[in-house]
Amino acid sequence: MPRFKTPDYGLKMIPVDFQRQVLPGSFEFALCHLVDKELDLSALRSRFRNDAGGAPAFDPAVLLKIVLLAYSRGLVSSRSIEAACRHNVLFMAVSGDSGPHFTTLAAFVSELGDEVARLFAQVLVVCDRQKLIGRALFAIDGVKLPSNASKEKSGTRADFERQAAKMEAAVKAMMERQVAADALPTEADEARATHTRERLSREAAQIRQWLAEHPADHQGSKGSTRLSNRTDNESAKMATGKGVIQGYTGVAAVDDQAQIILDAQAHGTGSEQELLLPVVEATAVWRKTETVLCADAGYHSEANLAKLAESQVDAYICDNGYRHRDPRYAEQAKHKAKPDPLWDKSPKAKKATHFTPADFQLAEDRSHCICPAGKRLYGNGKDCSFNGYAAMKFRGAERDCMPCPLRQQCLRKPDTTKARQVAFFQGKRAGQQSHTDRMKAKIDSAAGKHMIAARFATVEPVFGNLRHNKRLTHFTLRGRAKVDGQWKLYCMMHNIEKLAHHGYGE
Repeated sequence: MPRFKTPDYGLKMIPVDFQRQVLPGSFEFALCHLVDKELDLSALRSRFRNDAGGAPAFDPAVLLKIVLLAYSRGLVSSRSIEAACRHNVLFMAVSGDSGPHFTTLAAFVSELGDEVARLFAQVLVVCDRQKLIGRALFAIDGVKLPSNASKEKSGTRADFERQAAKMEAAVKAMMERQVAADALPTEADEARATHTRERLSREAAQIRQWLAEHPADHQGSKGSTRLSNRTDNESAKMATGKGVIQGYTGVAAVDDQAQIILDAQAHGTGSEQELLLPVVEATAVWRKTETVLCADAGYHSEANLAKLAESQVDAYICDNGYRHRDPRYAEQAKHKAKPDPLWDKSPKAKKATHFTPADFQLAEDRSHCICPAGKRLYGNGKDCSFNGYAAMKFRGAERDCMPCPLRQQCLRKPDTTKARQVAFFQGKRAGQQSHTDRMKAKIDSAAGKHMIAARFATVEPVFGNLRHNKRLTHFTLRGRAKVDGQWKLYCMMHNIEKLAHHGYGE
């Protein structure tokens, strides 16, 4: 039987030259060269006022190196980064064996503020100088990630009022039961009851304080009421493929040449339609006239397409039905796993709760229509248009609608609406093609199919690298500004990694 030397993985006391641990061609080599030779950190250094007195501070350049190196190795929490600086030779070499405390690292990331955007822009300038930005195609996509916020503490002001009132009522009831009790409780029972009352009172007081500090509900971009969150009111409750989370959407615009991230933003909303135009505006400085933008169906809306057309931006924005029109996806359904009938959370078709136009009978001469109650609705417009569709409108008489026994089934707001109106659509008007119609034709063309494939090949590997290779499964901060900064740091790390792959700094 052959004999082999037994490797010794135990503790060793050996001399280490830190400079020789950072090898050319590696990420850490490109990182150190970039931070030491290229980036302007004067704004970060100007925050310190210890010239004449006080203890020496950690250099922001060192902290930036540590954080970006940690993100490249899949370390997110400040405690794990601190441990790496104490035990890992590479982290010791990059940090100069400084060993910052985890609170120092956490404060550095959370307090970067607007400076992280300037650092991100400086890295992009270096990428452009290395000819890594082609400006042919910008692919846009986003990822929803949980943040340091509790989704159980989401709701409207009315929800929080009910929660506080329920807790206060429970405390009152407990005290009344204790007073009315015949026998004195044991010392253990008294301690448990006191602890419960104090906990409920404290939570109720916290809710009352939050309500006093936030006199209005959280409003969406269109004025609709959105759920607030008592731990991070700038985050949003959003649905993902793995369930409902409380967090932010990280959006990125990626150049197709070397997959450089040109823009990175984090927003507290699950509606991607709201996020397209800010990205388009932010990437304007990098676009050429011939640059093409491409995004998936989540960013599709008539308003977005109209704005892109107005700005003369060449874009391919998919709609929800493009896969059904493309024969290449005809067999995709057979590859999907069938849902467990005991755990199928897919949306079910809902039955109509009110009468639809299909329940109304249009007269042959189209002069009127008959409602389900047998009453006549009279013409209220013969040449109407709705989003480019021709339509005829009919309206019932108040003398028929007000006493009608079917008002609850017919009207969405029977208490305020006096008479029912109904419209019959007659198809598209000649020459009234919407931006959505034009985009569908563009997407279904040979060039459109090519752009869709190119978008997928450009942006999806970037998110795969960040989420799986770098283990970005959640944000560790609260507040949009801080989360946006952390998202930019991760995207900056990705760009530096691309620089390293192309031999930067060697």
